[in-house]
Amino acid sequence: MTYSRNQAPSESHPRLLLVEDDPTMAVLVQTFVEDQPFTLDHAENGHQALSQLASQHYAAVLLDLGLPDINGLEILHHIQREQLPTEVIVVTGDCAMSTIIEVMQAGARDFLAKPFARSRLLTTLNNCLEHQRLKAVVDTYQQQLDRHTFGGFIGSSLVMQQVYQIIESAAQSRATVFVTGESGTGKEVCAQSIHQLSDRRDKPFIAINCGAIARELVESEIFGHVKGAFTGALKDRDGAARAAHGGTLFLDEICEMEPALQTRLLRFLQTGTLQKVGSDRAEPVDVRIICATNKDPLQQVQQGLFREDLYYRLHVLPIHLPPLREREQDILEIARQLLLKYSQEEQKAFQHFSSQTEQQLLNYPWPGNVRQLQNVIRNIVVLHDAEQVSPDMLPATLTTAQPATVPAAPHTAHSSISLSATDTKHLHQSNNLHTLPRTQHQQQAQRLPLEQHLPLEQKIRPLAELEREAIEQAIALCDGSVPTAAHYLGISAATIYRKKNSWKAQA
Repeated sequence: MTYSRNQAPSESHPRLLLVEDDPTMAVLVQTFVEDQPFTLDHAENGHQALSQLASQHYAAVLLDLGLPDINGLEILHHIQREQLPTEVIVVTGDCAMSTIIEVMQAGARDFLAKPFARSRLLTTLNNCLEHQRLKAVVDTYQQQLDRHTFGGFIGSSLVMQQVYQIIESAAQSRATVFVTGESGTGKEVCAQSIHQLSDRRDKPFIAINCGAIARELVESEIFGHVKGAFTGALKDRDGAARAAHGGTLFLDEICEMEPALQTRLLRFLQTGTLQKVGSDRAEPVDVRIICATNKDPLQQVQQGLFREDLYYRLHVLPIHLPPLREREQDILEIARQLLLKYSQEEQKAFQHFSSQTEQQLLNYPWPGNVRQLQNVIRNIVVLHDAEQVSPDMLPATLTTAQPATVPAAPHTAHSSISLSATDTKHLHQSNNLHTLPRTQHQQQAQRLPLEQHLPLEQKIRPLAELEREAIEQAIALCDGSVPTAAHYLGISAATIYRKKNSWKAQA
């Protein structure tokens, strides 16, 4: 039975379920809520309530415990077991403390003892519905701002959360997207994610790498050709633009495109028509363009290597993918997922990394970004087999590499952080030893103080040691503030925290 005010249930008019076998109480509750924006359904017994819960979503359930067929607690346990998104308010004449504790532990949001006043019922209902609304808001924000995976990406760092939001927004548009980022950061993954989230997802996604195709063939690959257009053109052939009709055309390494072809691409974007090589007929094509490069496109324009008008035609929705070294703990998230995936594929026993191995993964600068990390994990899984990845299983490039060096801070009048005089002296002298000719080395050695006539390993201090002293001195000069020290050193605070953790692990 459904009581309503001739209003369809909606977010502003939530649907409630009253589970009550007493018809007098059912009518009373209906009277209490008749002027409220609720749609009230009524179940006269437990089995009817379970049936209605299976077929209808309810924002809240007013649940009587003393039902004629089954105990109301069974319905409460069913709601919790099935994880139904509903708030439960238990209504009963049994006011024993043990009963109250039992129903609250079973997941009830509130408790009403019969008989109850109208104001008490409405306050309880509104509180429960507001709690549910706020929970939905929190869940939505967690899905949008705390995602560990998105499309083909793995990672929950703040910089990637921002990328995910831009991709979602860009996917709803038809505008051209320009993706930039270092090699291996996932530019094609980004393009595929945009395509899959767009209304073109059921149409083709065609990718062309402009830097991997012979320059004389790129035009034909994109626009197609007619028979006899050039030597080897034995029949008519559609290009990538025609193949992507209705869908998305991804042009990777766009800055490698020849100037003449840039002109043709600009005309294609302006007119929405293509002309096959060797043909004089224009054909309309509906494609969305996503392009990418690992270079600075504006710098390419300034150097005269990329058309300015084409740049502004393409650079409508820019997306920059950060390098892996700037993605904090994403390195470990990606590595852990890849380890399990590759172990399953190769039928190996790997389950996790040792803490020392994880620290080495964090310390490495990853110049090849995610693609390099994929290759490293694949290498480990193929060549070894154990439950845990230990440091000795890492490729030599990771175990012999020094931690990422600290970039020099910009020289400003406000910069007061520097190496100590002793450190500067060591660096200056060691640099001179490397740059002077051999005879000058000998002359220089004669002029050095007596304490400098020591083995090289004592005269030249490791860069990692000097780096640590510089960071610690910077933190001290900034009154212990890591973010301030990071600002003057020209690095991220996350890098300092990561290095401090590595120093603790080595201690």
